Amino acid sequence: MWPFSPKKQLELPSFWREYEDVFQQKLPEKVHDNTFIVWDTETTGFRLDRDRMLCIGAVKLLNGRIAVKDSFEVYIHQEHYDAESAGIHGILRNGKRERISELDALKLFLHYIKNHVLVGHHVMFDVNMVNAALRRNGLPKLKNKTLDTGLLYKRTLLTSNVLQKKEKYALDELAEKFSISKKDRHTALGDALITAIAFLRIVEKLTPRNLKDLIKKQDPPRFSL
Repeated sequence: MWPFSPKKQLELPSFWREYEDVFQQKLPEKVHDNTFIVWDTETTGFRLDRDRMLCIGAVKLLNGRIAVKDSFEVYIHQEHYDAESAGIHGILRNGKRERISELDALKLFLHYIKNHVLVGHHVMFDVNMVNAALRRNGLPKLKNKTLDTGLLYKRTLLTSNVLQKKEKYALDELAEKFSISKKDRHTALGDALITAIAFLRIVEKLTPRNLKDLIKKQDPPRFSL
């Protein structure tokens, strides 16, 4: 169980209370009236109990456009490091990028995302990594609604005797399908940009009128913490 009770809620820091307060505002009903946060994390591995986030990258979608100048990217300092995963994300233990503490990264990320819908490819992995970090710092879980481009993409495909839907689709497959450059693949911000473009293309195909219609076009989340 998550280690929180109503009494402990009063002890939460001000930055968390500010994050919670924005959820008193209802999200717009129309899809295009919403701001979406498309994001990705680079991690030392896939185990929530042992692995840690190395970087969080995100972009905002406003009025169906990517607000590139309002992007988010933080690198996180930690003791745990997996040399094998460095071959994928390229983040070195003694790299020259400025790094901040996990708690400071969480503060900045919560301020950036506010109550907006979080969009990601296999998004619940990233949500669970952030939730694990929040728990280590004595904080509750994320409150944002989520959309998964992998699940939404499956809704755009027609099942036939010739073509059967796969259980999962990699981000590389979506990039190839929508002719998206993979130049910055396997960086958090680069993957967030690829996911943002794919998300826009998927929304064009699904043509949802309201946000609730878009959320309903997903299968139930398959991951939990």
